[in-house]
Amino acid sequence: MPDAKRTASLLAIALLLILAQLRTAEAEDRLQVYAVNYPLAYFAERIAGDLAEVGFPAPAGVDPAFWMPDADTIAAYQAADLILLNGADYAKWTDKVSLPRSRLVDTSRGFKDAYIRQPDGVGHNHGPGGEHAHGGVAFTTWLDLSRAAQQVETIARALTNKRPAAKERIERNLQVLQSELLALDERIAEIAGSDPGRPLLASHPIYQYLARRYGLNLRSVMWEPDVLPSERQWVELKGILSKHPAKWMLWEGTPVEENVARLRALGVASTVLDPCANRPETGDFLSVMSGISVFQSVQIDALTIKVDRA
Repeated sequence: MPDAKRTASLLAIALLLILAQLRTAEAEDRLQVYAVNYPLAYFAERIAGDLAEVGFPAPAGVDPAFWMPDADTIAAYQAADLILLNGADYAKWTDKVSLPRSRLVDTSRGFKDAYIRQPDGVGHNHGPGGEHAHGGVAFTTWLDLSRAAQQVETIARALTNKRPAAKERIERNLQVLQSELLALDERIAEIAGSDPGRPLLASHPIYQYLARRYGLNLRSVMWEPDVLPSERQWVELKGILSKHPAKWMLWEGTPVEENVARLRALGVASTVLDPCANRPETGDFLSVMSGISVFQSVQIDALTIKVDRA
């Protein structure tokens, strides 16, 4: 009996050692995936699960579209197994550095012909990214959730090419995520369609794909949430309102109270609609995007939209 117990103990120890080695091998075999914005990082995390370690190193409070990573961060991107690009001229820093072409995944390449092109904009600053203008190709493609579902599929295909043995697992995760995106897409379309043509304002020209997909009658200005507009900008806004009598302005971030009050005096209410390019302080991509479908319990003149959060 003592020999039997000793043999059982040795077998148990051997099994534990084998399991530990397998876990180590799996950890070492995890794909290193880097993304240029939070939506792509979120998609990759959902689809890959424990197959990949997903990096999105942009600091909080920075717009990843205009961020310039430091040398160490660029080196981390260069060493990744996959580099997820948004396409549509997003993250222009990627054109200024050497990145391994074979590992680049342009997630919007499949609908390149549907990019929205816009005239050159006025240069301005927000955050530490320096001066920039919103001209050329509009790049917040993921705000059209049907396009986001296409970007998700491209990510899944790239992951499968790297880990063909995990194809079924990747496909299952893809189907779940796509169904959630398309369900929310349908919900937003239904809400927007209940009052088509209602004039809306946007503080920034970043909602182009949202407006096109869901038929929003949206006019954009070039304001920042934490900056007081000049008197000239207020005069320009009054001119816009004379032809486009909007009752709501969409802000990408929480506006300062003085802006809210002055807009209210013009009959324009304010609401925040975060494009979610960077990691949110709370929640995740889908919970933030659910906020698009709300204006939740917000009254737009006589219309009241009530949506239960998912």
